[in-house]
Amino acid sequence: MIAAVSWVPKGVSKSVPDVADPPSKDEVEEILKSNLEKSVESENEEQDEGMDAEAAKKGEVVSQALAAADALGKASKSTTSSSNFQDITDGLQELNMEDYDDEDDGIDIFGAGIGGTYYPSNDMDPYLQGQADYDSEELEDVIIKAEDAVLICARNEDEVWIYEDPAGGDSNMYVHHDIIIPAFPLCLAWLDCPIKGGEKGNFIAVGSMEPSIEIWDLDIMDEVQPSVVLGGIVEKKKKKKKGGKKKSIKYKEDSHTDAVLGLAWNKEYRNILASASADKLVKIWDVATGKCDITMAHHTDKASVQAVAWNHHVPQVLLSGSFDHTVVLKDGRIPSHTGFKWSVSADVESVAWDPHTEHSFVVSLENGTVSGFDIRAAKSDQSSDSKPSFTLHAHDKAVCTISYNPLAPNVHLLATGSTDKMVKLWDLSNNQPSCVASNNPKAGAVFSISFSEDSPFLLAIGGSKGRLEVWDTLSDAGVSRRYGNLRNQNRS
Repeated sequence: MIAAVSWVPKGVSKSVPDVADPPSKDEVEEILKSNLEKSVESENEEQDEGMDAEAAKKGEVVSQALAAADALGKASKSTTSSSNFQDITDGLQELNMEDYDDEDDGIDIFGAGIGGTYYPSNDMDPYLQGQADYDSEELEDVIIKAEDAVLICARNEDEVWIYEDPAGGDSNMYVHHDIIIPAFPLCLAWLDCPIKGGEKGNFIAVGSMEPSIEIWDLDIMDEVQPSVVLGGIVEKKKKKKKGGKKKSIKYKEDSHTDAVLGLAWNKEYRNILASASADKLVKIWDVATGKCDITMAHHTDKASVQAVAWNHHVPQVLLSGSFDHTVVLKDGRIPSHTGFKWSVSADVESVAWDPHTEHSFVVSLENGTVSGFDIRAAKSDQSSDSKPSFTLHAHDKAVCTISYNPLAPNVHLLATGSTDKMVKLWDLSNNQPSCVASNNPKAGAVFSISFSEDSPFLLAIGGSKGRLEVWDTLSDAGVSRRYGNLRNQNRS
């Protein structure tokens, strides 16, 4: 499935991305060791419970067999039974089953095994001698043109897609390259903080089922390690205690301790990234230093925090939504303030600020509704009972994702996507929502949608079928009638 999609601004990506340097021996060994540990740990976790029960069962069978043998006169003394049982124990020890997975299978990863299949360049590969690095068609696929739209798609791995400008005819979309990540990705945030120097960068932050946040350089192909990792696990250990084994996990300082469900980059303070997690916390990170500056625990009821969003006009203001049925506003300029809280009728799926005003935001819920709020109506205390500006029964099932059209203040166009497999467009003018268009993009349950800022009527869609879709919303008659006069603003 596709859990998240994100546009990369046009003209930011390198026309020909760099190719990553081959990893060093130490890096490869570390990656292989990490992957092996995860694999063995996963297998051991699945087997431990079953093995304990099986061992008890086998012990019972052995006892019964010895008792039967004794009754038949085949073991006249208890010491004989003990001796036989000790023989069995000694035999099992000789097999050394505990270290079975760690035994050397005779393959040298830097010899004739898998290590021998990689070469820094085609010129060094004896199997490719005399062949060109690229033919003209392959080179054409690698080049990113200035007019190309670039999309990041979070699937089993992160994929970089190219959407070719359809001005000259039919649109064309294809995977440019993959970014292999260690856990299933759940959320994305593009950022241009110059982590590696210079004035700007081209990076994607990825939140996953792991407690860490990985930041990858989109201008490098075939990279094996992220540029920055925020938080994460230092080590896992199993401690023997009465009644069985207990897992001990050591996290990096100030790390999340559960899956990262939401990310938001601050466009004004370009080194700042906010994260929401299943550990019930919201964190503010400085990606330049790789450190967590602020940790906030303002959501309650042991509920996951699903979404975060920075205000477009007041960049110190952060919104977060949780499964505790609340949305909370915090102002970074007043860190001691408890913030403002709004109660909603179901689990929060997504939050979004109106890009045209600093006062309004919308929240989508698990029960299929979307509500709009005006923060000026909030009370001075933390718990606000102010009613929403509107409540829209948008879908029959959970509204997992919402996206505002970024074009011009006079366009109040909101897209909603749901597990009912539909994507709908709503005109929110005067807080009186009306449906402009409805579409089944054949993406399955819709988990993520996003309007392009460069081509504001292009909507990227990702869902349970794992196929990335782009909907040119101006091709819909209802959208064209209402916003057709803005067609010439469709592209930058």
